[in-house]
Order: sequence, then structure tokens, then C-alpha cells
Amino acid sequence: MTDLRISLIQTDLAWQAAELNRQLLEKQLLPLAGQTDLIILPEMFTSAFAMGAGAIAEAYPGPTLPWMQILAEKLDAAITGSIAVTVDGKRYNRLLFVKPDGSAVYYDKRHLFRMLGEDKRYAAGNSKIVVEWRGWRILPLVCYDLRFPVWCRYTKDEPYDLLLCVANWPAARNQHWRTLLQARAIENLAYVAGVNRIGIDGNSLDYLGHSAVVSPTGVETLQAGAEAGVFTKTIAMQQLLSWREQFPAWMDADEFVLQ
Repeated sequence: MTDLRISLIQTDLAWQAAELNRQLLEKQLLPLAGQTDLIILPEMFTSAFAMGAGAIAEAYPGPTLPWMQILAEKLDAAITGSIAVTVDGKRYNRLLFVKPDGSAVYYDKRHLFRMLGEDKRYAAGNSKIVVEWRGWRILPLVCYDLRFPVWCRYTKDEPYDLLLCVANWPAARNQHWRTLLQARAIENLAYVAGVNRIGIDGNSLDYLGHSAVVSPTGVETLQAGAEAGVFTKTIAMQQLLSWREQFPAWMDADEFVLQ
């Protein structure tokens, strides 16, 4: 069975400063060469969660995708995180998943955070993706998506082994973040990795991090706390398969169709 090394990048983000953020992140990523399989960056890692003018959204494909492709090849690891993009006059909060061979897929955030007007400034995605990477099936989600269990559901038609969520999740709802990461792991019998930022953004919102890796039984096997850093955890496929065999609750789940 294949284990997977996951690196969570918990960091402050410069407000609407894409090139600066890429430079700062690159310094944190370069020491990971050969040391990890998957690097997870926060939501909107080039701009922070800015909902203002379209200047923060780069045309797609823009400068960030080739930057990720170069780093993924250099580090021999997949890299994922979301950025603001513009496509055909619409803006999307787009998660990119880039592999070392340069191949890339994307997921557009489905659930837009109306409390800060994201639903008025961005278009919603309408489909999930499951990415195959080094023997693992990975479901990537973005921040607010985590609150909606139907969208996260493991099914026989859409199975996955690891749910990852990139976020800008404010300190005021930090307990929600930690609880929801554990809940999604427990109900889907899957590993969950959540990456949140730290610091204070341009809207004066405070972020406490608490990025985490949660086991299929709901245990926080890695908890990053509130400090900046790169946190790496190895997850084991055998542990996942053993738990699903021992406690196959997914077999009794209600069937449903998303409209």
C-alpha cells in the first residue's frame, strides 16, 4: 500500500499582491524538494480573500499556473491551492491541482460565501473533480464548501480517499473549522486535510490557522495551531482500508442525486 506525504503551508498572505505572495511561498516550498508528495496552499494564495475590483483576478491561464508547474517539477510533488481567475468575463475562485509532469486540472468553488459578497462577484462552479495522485483518489474543495456535507459525500459512484480543503477561515468561526474537518472525515470514512491562513487581511479579519490532517476515525493526527510554518504528515492507505472494512458505514448511506 502507498503512503502519501502531505505538506500544509500555513502562512500569512499579502493583500492583493500576487507576485510578492508567489515569491514568499516559493521560499517556503523549495526546501521540500524530495521530501513530500503533495503541497497544499491556502485559498486565494496570490491575493488573500479580496472581494473588490477585478484587478486581483488574473486571466486564465495566467502567471500562477506556469509558476506552479515549474515548482511541481522541481520539487517532484503535486501542488494545489486556489486563486482568483477571469475566464470569458466571469471571475472564479479556482483551485488548481498541478503535477510534476506539468499536467493540471482545476475545480471552481461551488459554494460562494455570500456574507462577504463572493456570490455577487464570482461565478459558482457546478462540478466536482476527483484527482488520481500516487495511488490516492483526492477530492479538492474550497473553504465554504466544507459546510455542505452532500457536496462532500463519499459514494460508490464518487469514491475518494482524501478530502482536501483550502481556506481563508476567520478566527471568529475557528471552532466551526476544526469541527467540520473532523465531521467530514468521520462521515465519509476518509482522510481530511485542511489548510487555513494566518494573519490579518485587508478587511481586518483575523485568521488563526489551525490547519490539520484528520484520520478516517476523526482524530486530528496533525494540528498546526496558530503559528506560521510548513507542516508535513504521512497518511497510510492501509489504515484507511482497514477502517472501511471494519466499519463500512458508507454501504448504508442514502442514495441521492444533486440537482
